[in-house]
Amino acid sequence: MIAIQEGAIFVADVHYPHHNDTLRLLLEGIAKGEIKTPQLFLMGDIFDLLFGYNSLITKGNEDMINLLQKLSSNIEIHYLEGNHDFCLSEIFTNINVYPRSKQPVFGTLQGKSVGLSHGDRYESGWVYGLYSFFLRNKFTLQLLRPFEKKIIPNRIKWLCQKDICSKISNFEQKARAILSHYDDSIDLVIEGHFHQGVIIDDRYISLPSMACSDEIGIVKNGVIEFRSCTTLW
Repeated sequence: MIAIQEGAIFVADVHYPHHNDTLRLLLEGIAKGEIKTPQLFLMGDIFDLLFGYNSLITKGNEDMINLLQKLSSNIEIHYLEGNHDFCLSEIFTNINVYPRSKQPVFGTLQGKSVGLSHGDRYESGWVYGLYSFFLRNKFTLQLLRPFEKKIIPNRIKWLCQKDICSKISNFEQKARAILSHYDDSIDLVIEGHFHQGVIIDDRYISLPSMACSDEIGIVKNGVIEFRSCTTLW
């Protein structure tokens, strides 16, 4: 159970490094003490493509990996793996990492019970669940390693061209279906993945995508607010 503290920052769906440099500026601001926070919640898809057991993909993101590792020595960091970044315990040895299989993660915020997830745990279908199970493990990643120099560049090229900032029609219906998987004792559910930046029924928070809006979630007076990163300095 995680005690979510006042001033905690929630970052989701950055898809680094293909959209902007806001994440780097944010982390450097925290490291320099210009931005004060006791906790950092990385809610998945922080990288456009990052997984463990592969030196090629980790080398391409080495600067950001090192920055997060350094920051983890000073503040509490929780990383909920997404569908673009997984098998991360092998990479981030000093960060609390939660794979899809261990989500939702539960916590408390000002006396409220909270469920935290990247967002692809529920209402994603059994085919996606099976795909995720086989892809996000050490054996599969090692099996694919001989083909990495062809697969990874092609995948990154496709991701760079993908439109990730569209609004989802009938998203309220989707959010309520996700909420049905949670016990009534859970007061608040916080997720990324969908890039919507909305609050539904005062119980479901779809975090904004940093890649799309440069926004984060931050705890102010016990409530999560959406803030432009430019207002943090």
